[in-house]
Formats: sequence, C-alpha cells, structure tokens
Amino acid sequence: MKNDVVPIEIRGILPANSGAAIFVGNDDKVFVIQVEHNMGAIIGMFLRDTPKERPLTHDLMNSVFKGFGISVERVVITELRNGTYFARLILKQENELGEKLVEIDARPSDCLALATAQKKPVYVTSTLFNQVEDMSKWLDEINETGSSEAE
Repeated sequence: MKNDVVPIEIRGILPANSGAAIFVGNDDKVFVIQVEHNMGAIIGMFLRDTPKERPLTHDLMNSVFKGFGISVERVVITELRNGTYFARLILKQENELGEKLVEIDARPSDCLALATAQKKPVYVTSTLFNQVEDMSKWLDEINETGSSEAE
C-alpha cells in the first residue's frame, strides 16, 4: 500500500459558488475537492474541534462505530471519473474475536469528515495524485488574503 498511495491532509477550506472547496495535498501538490456547503462547514468544525449543541450525522456515526469497537483506520481518495472524486473508507473493528478491516465505498466528503473527526490519516492514490492539477498557487494566494479556513 505504501508505494501506491500518497499521504495528504486538508490544507484549507474556501466557500465557493456551488458549495465549498476543500484544498487537500502535501508540500508537493495541492488539489481541490468540491463539496456541498454544509460538508465544508462540518469538516471545518472537526478541524477546529468546535463544540456542537447537538450531534451531527458524523458524530452519530462515530458514536455507533465506538459502540461496536470500530474506528476509522484510514481514508483513500481513489479516482476522478467524469468530474467526480471517489474514495474508500477503511474501518477497523476490534473485539474478543480479533481484528477485522473493512473497506467501504464512500463520498470523499464523508471520508474527510470522519477521518478529521477521528484524527486519522488521509491518502490519495499515486495515479490520481499525478493526474490532478496543482492548486498550490491558488491556496497560497488565498492564505495571503486571509479568506480561507486553513489551519
């Protein structure tokens, strides 16, 4: 797995006309995943550890996971097809019978929210990382103007 994926992290979140732009990447390259506005806000809340009045859907999922001894192992953004990103959520369940890994197809936005909430690693396939356009310049400009929620 290590040679097939590249570790990335959320580098910034910017409101966009059609929702939110999540800037993900590393020191070599940054790319953008467009998500719904509310998902951008949720991911930002998890990044900042913002307290919430009531549990959000991803908080509920994390509580259910915890109840069954399941945790997010990692997230892998796998491909871009027809303008849509795809991702895999890798879960680990530990109980008296041992440990089991389960891989689930999921939206990248949900994967990013769950991984951020549990402080788990996010990866992108090497093939996809090489394919996407580098948006580092745009992120740098946004950070200079201070209009991003970047960490």
